Amino acid sequence: MIVLGRIVAPFGVQGWLRVHAFGDDPVAWQKMPQWWLSADADAPAESWRAHDLEAVKLHGDGVVAKLAGIDDRDASEALGSCFFGAPRKTLPPPVPGEYYWADLIGLAVVNLQDQPLGRVKSLIETGANEVLVVVDGERERLLPFVEHVVKAVDVAGGTIRADWDSDW
Repeated sequence: MIVLGRIVAPFGVQGWLRVHAFGDDPVAWQKMPQWWLSADADAPAESWRAHDLEAVKLHGDGVVAKLAGIDDRDASEALGSCFFGAPRKTLPPPVPGEYYWADLIGLAVVNLQDQPLGRVKSLIETGANEVLVVVDGERERLLPFVEHVVKAVDVAGGTIRADWDSDW
């Protein structure tokens, strides 16, 4: 399951949901027939619940969505702040230079001197940019996922090349 975001709060009284998107183009999700919901982002695919998607739209500086069967504020509140996602096969392939976060998890990170820095454990969204959480044994590094630090991503080859000193 590819996690696309999280439900933040009810929006209005007709079952709309305010959502926090983990991607750059949430309006593109309008083409998706369903969203899958789970309280746990790491839950196995079979435990996610499918909901037909009625609409997604930008509202102010955020995104709101309407799921079929969630028709009032009580129903939207009952969902809580669960995650939403979709199976990979239902999503379009990312355009060159863009990646699903799930594709980055587990990739080996090496610096420009070919020194291993660890593996990507997770990503953090900071508002300014995403941050790779890279773990090597007990050492954890936080690398900004920006062009001047991340020089190359090779998902098929399982590596990320970064301009980052091994002592940092």
